[in-house]
Amino acid sequence: MLTKFETKSNRVKGLSFHSKRPWILASLHSGVIQLWDYRMGTLLDRFNEHVGPVRSVHFHNSQPLFISGGDDHKIKVWNYTTHRCLFTLLGHLDYIRTVEFHKEYPWIVSASDDQTIRIWNWQSRTCISVLTGHNHYVMCASFHSKEDLVVSASLDQTIRVWDIGALRKKTLAPGDGTSRLNRMNIDLSGGVDVVVKHVLEGHDRGVNWASFHPKFPLIVSGADDRQVKLWRMNGKSSMAILLPLLCQDAELDDSYIK
Repeated sequence: MLTKFETKSNRVKGLSFHSKRPWILASLHSGVIQLWDYRMGTLLDRFNEHVGPVRSVHFHNSQPLFISGGDDHKIKVWNYTTHRCLFTLLGHLDYIRTVEFHKEYPWIVSASDDQTIRIWNWQSRTCISVLTGHNHYVMCASFHSKEDLVVSASLDQTIRVWDIGALRKKTLAPGDGTSRLNRMNIDLSGGVDVVVKHVLEGHDRGVNWASFHPKFPLIVSGADDRQVKLWRMNGKSSMAILLPLLCQDAELDDSYIK
């Protein structure tokens, strides 16, 4: 253990590393967000505008921004240099489990207990798509690092992979990431703009987490059945379970990723 951070809160719900500075964001059950310098082990700042637990935080990779999502159904976009909340995104009807910035586009993805995933444009401060299909709490959602994909995990025991390529073409100018949302009427049905590419079934209980591998065509998922499953994306229409792990140490060789 390098550093221990102590605070007066029952639980820490979310964490995020800064991409360049030695900083960690911690969101707490008490409703406070803390900014720590992990090299010095010092508390740099506190942000306190949420009512109730804050379940997720995420730094932007290039702008002086971070986002937070909480049990008050609100997503807040903060500027950490000015020490204030810039604006609040409203639309979810229940607890917000995770929030994440897109690495390239001016987008945020959020997952909620209202059984939806939402994609937002933080520049225009609008919701650009509502992804429906899960029939229980959506525990997490995240963007693929390179492809126009989102992965989500739900207590309905499934993982879904969503194709957001049409949404990108509809809402962003080619190549420059500039939003055209202010000149468009956005369809919030999630219909033709976002398509379910895969529905992954194999867990026996609710799925708490799913994530893309940053380089290889792999997805990892973890669930209340005490299993970690590794999935391989085989082209456009199929997925295969490579390896189920029963909560124990395991090593993967290169054959799993070739």
